[in-house]
Amino acid sequence: MSAHSSLRKPPRVGDAPWVRRSLIAFVLITGALLVVAPLLIIGVEAFSQGWKTYTATINHPDTRHAIMLTMITALIAVPVNTVFGVAAAWAITKFDFRGRRFLLVLIEIPFSVSPIVAGVAYLFVYGLQGLLGPLFAAYDIKLLFALPGIVIASMFVTAPFVARELIPLMQAQGRDLEEAATSLGASGWRTFWSVTLPNIKWALLYGVVLCNARVMGEFGAVSVVSGNIRGQTNTLPLHIELLYHDYQAAGAFASASILAALAVVTIFAKVALEKRGAGRGAKKTAASETRA
Repeated sequence: MSAHSSLRKPPRVGDAPWVRRSLIAFVLITGALLVVAPLLIIGVEAFSQGWKTYTATINHPDTRHAIMLTMITALIAVPVNTVFGVAAAWAITKFDFRGRRFLLVLIEIPFSVSPIVAGVAYLFVYGLQGLLGPLFAAYDIKLLFALPGIVIASMFVTAPFVARELIPLMQAQGRDLEEAATSLGASGWRTFWSVTLPNIKWALLYGVVLCNARVMGEFGAVSVVSGNIRGQTNTLPLHIELLYHDYQAAGAFASASILAALAVVTIFAKVALEKRGAGRGAKKTAASETRA
């Protein structure tokens, strides 16, 4: 066997031109059918009856209330989950304690539980016939079928987004910088604002963007705890379903175009943040910098 043949690298999977072209064509066609086509249909159907019908649907009181309720829910749930994600990431990556692995598993639970199951669980905990329902009723506190229940369900579904972006990055960065700042006399808050936050800001914003998009598009858990009361507890996804069941297809697509636009903006924001070093690529970069 010659030296040239012994040094030749083994062929990689997909090196054959026909395999490479077939895989690329398959991915492009599948992506067009599953992602691009639905977005185009939403835009076409939203304006199928003209601009006046579109604006009339968006300006309808029920639609405006659904949009406003969705925005209020996001304005409450996203900041709370951001604080929770930062605190959880800080505790897991900067301290060693019993139950650390359990906390990691606990953060991931919302990804493994169906949102509808979570909504039903909240009914059995906070509903009138639930575990804590009679206690809240005695003090005239209404959680379910109102804004608090919608916010709680949305917070449960989106709880892991910020934490799961920060934990790998902060683990790769290590504790050296914080320990150095502490040894120089910096307080905990000063260390966080001056050392930790600048190093995680893009990953933090990345998680916030994903969390916000999920809050505004959440359907399953919110549909259970909201009661689907038109003009009162309907968020935008629930309002779209009601319009569709009322045979108002143009109105449903017009409302859906708002969420579709949010999805497109989220994608562009996601790509821009990834270029800044957020997302999965930041972990490899942080790890290499830490080793260096």
